[in-house]
Amino acid sequence: MKRRDFLKTTATGAAAVGVTAGAATLASPAIATGKIQWKMVTAWPKNLPGPGVAAQMLADRITTLSGGRLEVKLFAAGELVPGRGVFDAVSEGTAELYHAVPAYWGSKSKGILLFGSQPFGLRADEQFGWLAHGGGQELYDEMYGRFGLKPFLCGNSGPQWQGWFRNEITSVDDLKGLKFRTTGLASEMCAKLGMSVQAMGGRAMFQAMQSGALDAGEFIGPWTDSALGFYQIAKNYYWPGVGEPSSAEECAVNMEAYNALPEDLKGAVKIACESLYNPVWTEYTTKHAAALKQLVETKDVQVKKLPEDVIIAMGNAAGEVISELRGDSDELVKRITESFITYRKSVASYMVYADNGQMNARALNYTY
Repeated sequence: MKRRDFLKTTATGAAAVGVTAGAATLASPAIATGKIQWKMVTAWPKNLPGPGVAAQMLADRITTLSGGRLEVKLFAAGELVPGRGVFDAVSEGTAELYHAVPAYWGSKSKGILLFGSQPFGLRADEQFGWLAHGGGQELYDEMYGRFGLKPFLCGNSGPQWQGWFRNEITSVDDLKGLKFRTTGLASEMCAKLGMSVQAMGGRAMFQAMQSGALDAGEFIGPWTDSALGFYQIAKNYYWPGVGEPSSAEECAVNMEAYNALPEDLKGAVKIACESLYNPVWTEYTTKHAAALKQLVETKDVQVKKLPEDVIIAMGNAAGEVISELRGDSDELVKRITESFITYRKSVASYMVYADNGQMNARALNYTY
């Protein structure tokens, strides 16, 4: 998608009048010529490269896999409800399903945050592996069931970046008091290092950095970040994004609406989500790589690695965050955390020989 096309569509979405999540209740499925019609609300501007594109892909895939019997219409952030209001809107019945990320719902329960990303945590394939093969999906269902939702992972951005910084980072001291945008458990990690953390959407982050209300911030990665224009304000682009080694995207369905479906249409929703996880992840990877090249070659972006002592300090802070989750007063949050830690430990020991070994070998100096 060209950036001018994205900006044109986001301007339309921003002008739409929103309603509160509790302003409507879930109506009986609208039937038109034998079709069930569902509303999907999203946390993204329409056609935002990355998550906005993925949300439309999901709406289209559910419609296609159902043979057109379950028709999903997408409403971007602000068109029906605000982007950060989609969880409540679907829980309360304003819409039947949403597309967002678990990192936005920490106010509901900190246990939710682990299903999206964890500082120094799971890669995209490992995140899906935990849910599909390590007992994570059952815990995911149990947590979201508290809110009348049936959740599915449906994509992943892969490794995120540490973000855009006006000034260079040379030591841990440079982080103290830094006004920084991030979300999820990464925000707690950063706060422990003395950073002043704020959560906001991508367009709001651009405006806050432009005005000086933010010193730095991370959103997703080169493909999405370039579309939002962060390079116009800050030229120092730092890696690795240890706060989010991957970031899963999710679809959550109103439980009442989901249970009212016949079994084959329930299957269509499930398969649509699962079958998009890898295509979405690999599209991010492919387009991030191309976008980074353009940012460096045409926008004078300076790609910089965080100093090792900063990474270690972040790792220690992340360890404190996870330790606090293990001691949470909510028994379900404890079980989610223990399941995550067990799976992380298992795959981390194997990856030393598998993916880590391959990537280290590929980085050696030889003719190829």
